[in-house]
Amino acid sequence: MHDLQTRYLERLSELYPTIASASMEVINLEAILNLPKGTEHFLTDVHGEYEAFAHVLKNGSGAVRRKVNEVFGTTLSDQDKRTLATLIYYPREKMALILAKTKNKKDWYKITLYRLIAVSKRAASKYTRSKVRKALPPEFAYVIEELITEKDDVRDKESYYDAIVQTIIRLGRAEDFISALCELIQRLVVDHLHILGDIYDRGPGPHIIMDDLMAYHSVDVQWGNHDVLWMGAATGQRACIANALRICARYGNLDILEEGYGINLLPLATFAMQAYENDPCTCFALKGEPPKNKNEREMNLKMHKAISIIQFKVEGQMSKEHPEFGLEGRALLHRIDYERGVITLDGKEYKLLDTNFPTVDPKDPYRLSDAEEQVMERLENAFQKCEKLQEHMRFLLAKGSLYKVYNGNLLFHGCVPLNEDGSFREVELYGHRCSGRSLYEFFDEYIRKGFVAEDLVERKRGRDLMWYIWLHENSPLFGKTKMATFERYFLAEKETHKENKNPYYTLIEDEEVANRILEEFGLSPEDGHIINGHVPVKTKNGESPVKCGGKVLVIDGGFSRAYQKETGIAGYTLIYNSYGLILAAHKPFESTESAIENEIDIHSDSVIIQRSTERELVGDTDSGRKLKADIADLEYLLEAYRSGRIIEKFPSHNSNSQR
Repeated sequence: MHDLQTRYLERLSELYPTIASASMEVINLEAILNLPKGTEHFLTDVHGEYEAFAHVLKNGSGAVRRKVNEVFGTTLSDQDKRTLATLIYYPREKMALILAKTKNKKDWYKITLYRLIAVSKRAASKYTRSKVRKALPPEFAYVIEELITEKDDVRDKESYYDAIVQTIIRLGRAEDFISALCELIQRLVVDHLHILGDIYDRGPGPHIIMDDLMAYHSVDVQWGNHDVLWMGAATGQRACIANALRICARYGNLDILEEGYGINLLPLATFAMQAYENDPCTCFALKGEPPKNKNEREMNLKMHKAISIIQFKVEGQMSKEHPEFGLEGRALLHRIDYERGVITLDGKEYKLLDTNFPTVDPKDPYRLSDAEEQVMERLENAFQKCEKLQEHMRFLLAKGSLYKVYNGNLLFHGCVPLNEDGSFREVELYGHRCSGRSLYEFFDEYIRKGFVAEDLVERKRGRDLMWYIWLHENSPLFGKTKMATFERYFLAEKETHKENKNPYYTLIEDEEVANRILEEFGLSPEDGHIINGHVPVKTKNGESPVKCGGKVLVIDGGFSRAYQKETGIAGYTLIYNSYGLILAAHKPFESTESAIENEIDIHSDSVIIQRSTERELVGDTDSGRKLKADIADLEYLLEAYRSGRIIEKFPSHNSNSQR
């Protein structure tokens, strides 16, 4: 152990070769510990709703407006503060509208620059100068640093700042500089972003959201079942491909695949138009607004049905291949009496709403026809070789996981599978028995194996398990007794559509159960929180996202437009700043154009969930604990220097020394 400690100190001394350098680093780290904690922003279940997501990201769930209010209070009218906030969200677009109506542009530039500098100063005040410097846009880094940093050596500060501002305007750089300041404010207002799953499906822009997340300064992702579905599709897992494609067809979002990812859907379209030529496909109507063009609408319906039948076939194959999954109940095609047009479920017959199955062989219902096989081969190849999709999935693997413990909070997408008595449900798969935290870690490991395992058997297991995670009742990302996809398409009886939730969703109001979950993941029941999404909170029915006295926060309120009639709102988000936890309930987002032109922000009702008696500092966070460990190591190094066990390494000034 002594030799190991000495080797560690020797390596540390390469970074801090003198007593002076090690001492300065201790001083710097101690100072950082006493800065206010950075603001965390929590979003979940964005479901491809790019415009609403982008707006909430820009306004920091009201954090930008709060900064504007802090700086200007009653010295600016509400109208002026609203205009300034909109400018910060959409600098180029809002500036163009304002300048088109402004006679004295120089005065507007000057006033606006000073206002933005004031907000920038406030936003930067909780960070070290080094961290702020790294956030600055390179083109204007030096000038912005001068403007937002107090300079005690400048006698006439106003003249100094005014000279800089006037020069920016005179050189014609005011608009670029204003944009740079607005983007800096957005960057500084939120220190870290948490996405609690379900980036994909339903909405039209998940690929755009992924591009934005990849460019974001600090982010982590807790995968949702829709994300894992796309991850499985990217590996070429057929059941995942069919499900992802079916959902795109159902919501009229095939453009995501064709234009967003460049995946050729012509083979599927050609097959669908031939196989279902005279079929109205009435059970496969689109959710939301259908295409206005009749031919396009007809093709979408046929593609929707074609990929759905393929999905039911490949899922039947999967349930037979993996009996250990216990998903025989999702293999339904062999339960159909094709001559009578009925299906038997749980001993009861139901009449099918659609009885046209031209590609299904009643004697071997799960076998793909030759044409269907060709379609799937083409799709499998396209998903696996799509460079942009693979890039997005690599990002999810690098930044994502099934759960995360961060600053005293447990973050996950869905639920911790429980039994009726509140105990952790035990699941056996691939010879492993897991429950609670170990179940999450088992699934996390196999998802990664599905992409990178050298053992082809293990890689296939990982890929197939992503389909299991998508729809199984024991999946922490789904947590319902079944995914009633077939029933919702083909049966009118609502009783067959019912998907009962895991006991987690009712037992989570029990403090003993919530405490047990927190302890399972290594958190304190006294001050820890569980934060998750997945199941929309039906606010219009009086349901609250705040459960178990504030210990549990379910923040899926319905970003997806398809769910807003059901929930009554357009999503919950959460802010955790140095003063505490703030929950924001958002009204539906009208449009980016309306937000810019009419300065209509997403109206948000904010509720303080937890107010800290003392402002939380960096030293109170996970990062602070790491910094304290670094300080302890550096002080140990200083002791070694002063005792002579480690010798200081001064740089040589001999120009003839050998390298």
